Amino acid sequence: MNAPTTRRLTVAQALVEFLAHQYTERDGRRHRLINACWGIFGHGNVAGLGQALLESGDALPYLQGRNEQAMVHAAVGYARQCDRLSAQAVTTSIGPGATNLVTGAALATVNRLPVLLLPGDTFATRTADPVLQQLEVPQAGDVSVNDALRPVSRYFDRVTRPEALIPAALQAMRVLADPVDTGAVTLALPQDVQAEAYDWPEEFFADRVWRVTRPLPDADALADAVRAVRGARRPLLIAGGGVHHSEAEDALCAFADATGIPVASTQAGKGSLRHDHPADVGGIGHTGTATADALAREADLVIGVGTRYTDFTTASATLFAEPGVRFLNLNIAPFDSHKLGAASLVADARAGLEALTKELSGHRVDAEYEAAYGVAKADWERRVDAAFGARDASVRPSQTQVLGALDALVDDTDILVNAAGSLPGDLHKLWRARSRRQYHLEYGYSCMGYEIPAAIGVRMAAPGRPVWALVGDGTYLMNPTEIVTAVQEGIHINIVLIQNHGYASIGGLSQATGGERFGTDYRFRAADGTYTGAPLPVDLAANAASLGMHVLRAATVGELRAALAEARGANRPTCVYVETETADTVPGAPEAQAWWDVPVAETATRPAAVAAREAYDRHTAGRRRHL
Repeated sequence: MNAPTTRRLTVAQALVEFLAHQYTERDGRRHRLINACWGIFGHGNVAGLGQALLESGDALPYLQGRNEQAMVHAAVGYARQCDRLSAQAVTTSIGPGATNLVTGAALATVNRLPVLLLPGDTFATRTADPVLQQLEVPQAGDVSVNDALRPVSRYFDRVTRPEALIPAALQAMRVLADPVDTGAVTLALPQDVQAEAYDWPEEFFADRVWRVTRPLPDADALADAVRAVRGARRPLLIAGGGVHHSEAEDALCAFADATGIPVASTQAGKGSLRHDHPADVGGIGHTGTATADALAREADLVIGVGTRYTDFTTASATLFAEPGVRFLNLNIAPFDSHKLGAASLVADARAGLEALTKELSGHRVDAEYEAAYGVAKADWERRVDAAFGARDASVRPSQTQVLGALDALVDDTDILVNAAGSLPGDLHKLWRARSRRQYHLEYGYSCMGYEIPAAIGVRMAAPGRPVWALVGDGTYLMNPTEIVTAVQEGIHINIVLIQNHGYASIGGLSQATGGERFGTDYRFRAADGTYTGAPLPVDLAANAASLGMHVLRAATVGELRAALAEARGANRPTCVYVETETADTVPGAPEAQAWWDVPVAETATRPAAVAAREAYDRHTAGRRRHL
């Protein structure tokens, strides 16, 4: 009998070789599961994974980053644009590099987006103990800083022996490719183990395909769902991110066309229908449209498709006000499908919508209901036009007028990336999504600093499409470093950098909750702690230029329109810098159409806080549990 064929490689070399042969497959289309590996090298990965990546050449391309958290953001942006069918890896050294991964890992897991984290770790053999950057825990010898990644990872393993890599790597791939369990996956790699050689079975390096299936709904659950829809007078469908991940947009369109049921969207689900589809009523919840929120308050059946029902969607459990309202949730994850006491339809979003449409053949909502939400939709569009419009091209724009200028320029191919600040609220209410992946909002974790690196990942996944990172000054100051990466790699992204001299979103929230905008302005402070009103002498445009970007400054609406057009036609990373009027001086986006629960002090001495608590108590009286 012939002995099994083996190959002698280090652990790091074996892992890189293994990753180069992993694939996903859905609907007969195959994708590389791990497309590339981001990295910043230090002790802990430079002589292990660094050497292995150098040897691998194009088998697993290496991407050089500047900040570990930002590398995860770039990988997450890539994975989302690829509908979670392809992902990227990130490797770091053993100390601050590893702990810098935590925020990015949390973002990936909260948003159910795959990323493979490969932090270096301290010596498994403990021959050098403690090593540089090692955390010493007196009561536990097997703890390192990488254990901080456990609660934010969907799968975590520490590979302390070469042969342990085989089951760990296979489990890692299983989780990354699983649409229910996916998120951040961490394989902590002790630096001595990375360099250790082992005789690996050749089968470990064979092409392996992880099939991403489309589970069908249970027949009885589907029958219950059909009865619920047929019995509803004012149904409303909420499209979440699962619609995009499943590529279910066409199925949703067919469902809406057949039934006339209006479709609202979460931040992750916006663009599931084109903005001009008759059934699309826009964003829902705290940052939603008046049309969608009014429908939600009167709905007797809410059909959630691929949504997690965060508090922004439910307006902190105050939005769905009809006494007899019931919920029907179509979700591939049982954990989400049972929320709000819903009738559960566990299935792939596309497969489930197709089954519902077929079984509901001939059913349509009342013409009066359809006409009423059509009128409300048209009225909201007029409000969007007013917010976007600028009659005088010579004036400084408001933030919503910046969005209006961009709205007038883009077509179906453009992609907008955003995550935090006041922009998500304006975008959710106002943006007119033209295609399925145009609207890229990371709002599960709403992480400042996400936009620029994520735009790089998005552009890598969609190289022929214009990509816009919409960035406020607060977010820019958190994480501008990957501009250098875009310049170095020739990744053409556009940044729209909006200067409004502070944290606009949190400033407004502070005002609403009695905090009087304390600690939210970027301005000089007087000796008594009050703001003088004079902006700081900070030039963010010059900073972006110093990092290698081509920068266009726009002082007026007219200059902004010209700069955006030039940026879209440029062939290099370009930043459009614009200082905006504040919301206090220029009419902008309509105010929030629904509440959001941020607790206010029960006792306070300042009148603003006392008044805010009174308003808070009024709102909480309308909160309910759906059982």
